[in-house]
Amino acid sequence: MPKLRPGWALVRVRLAGICNTDVELLHGYYNFRGVPGHEFVGTVEQVRGVSIAEKKKWLGRRVCGEINISCRALGRRPICDFCRRGLKTHCARRTVLGIIGHPGAYAEFLTLPLENLHAVPDGVSDEQAVFVEPLAAACKILEQVEMRNVREAAVLGDGKLAQLIARGLRTAIPRVVMYGKHEKKLALAREAGMVAKKVRGDASDLMRVQETFRLVVEATGSPTGLALAQEITESRGTLVLKSTFHGAAPVETWPIVVKEITVVGSRCGPFAKAIALLRSKRIDPTPLITYRFPLAEAPAAIAFTQKPGVMKILLEQKQDRN
Repeated sequence: MPKLRPGWALVRVRLAGICNTDVELLHGYYNFRGVPGHEFVGTVEQVRGVSIAEKKKWLGRRVCGEINISCRALGRRPICDFCRRGLKTHCARRTVLGIIGHPGAYAEFLTLPLENLHAVPDGVSDEQAVFVEPLAAACKILEQVEMRNVREAAVLGDGKLAQLIARGLRTAIPRVVMYGKHEKKLALAREAGMVAKKVRGDASDLMRVQETFRLVVEATGSPTGLALAQEITESRGTLVLKSTFHGAAPVETWPIVVKEITVVGSRCGPFAKAIALLRSKRIDPTPLITYRFPLAEAPAAIAFTQKPGVMKILLEQKQDRN
């Protein structure tokens, strides 16, 4: 059982999502060791070192949680420059749930600072709430790019994160085009209001894809998508990089220089925005769920998620019925 720091909560995990980042961690990304898992919805079981009113506010609440744990929350002094500037997700001495130095959500319980927790509204199901963290990452683009100047965008990739990115962009702009290799996954995008086009995922796509876009998001989860992303980004356009994978990506920089492309790295995002989109029903991610596994079958679930055509796999922790 994890130990609690003052101002932290013990959370019983209800559902945890398997992310491509988790798979990459097991392949050597970040030289990871520990308990993986950073997408979750759970119930607060215990709170330490807070007022009675604060404890009453949280106990028994369904929550999801931001994954970056700042040096302030860890009790480390002095506070780093990033935290002083309000950039907690870039804290120089942070730990990250299930990724860097903090046990993650593939477990019965996890701990997080109360400042990281967000209450899940009653109208949002567990199956929707488990998507809050990746949906927030998708919504980060809406903060980083001036969307008033964008009428259409391309999303490269048809996987879980790409699907959420396309849905998030579709709430802000009229036309989103998804390029992917898997017809069944592209069909999910079409059902959610996107244009979906099949590509081969190799060098031939550079000749086959004729459209260009002011905004392009690279979310293939593979180094092969980067060349196409540069090719179809307009001059003076914006290319957002969302893929995380273990290994090197061959890249030529001349298209960035010649077309004066703005390249934006994009990672964690606004939980409040993601929760609001789920609560308002503007986004429903549940069609992306392929299967649920018991927590005890996590190794089999991780293997299953890497099979062709599989979307979101969830790990389920049975709740007490008392």
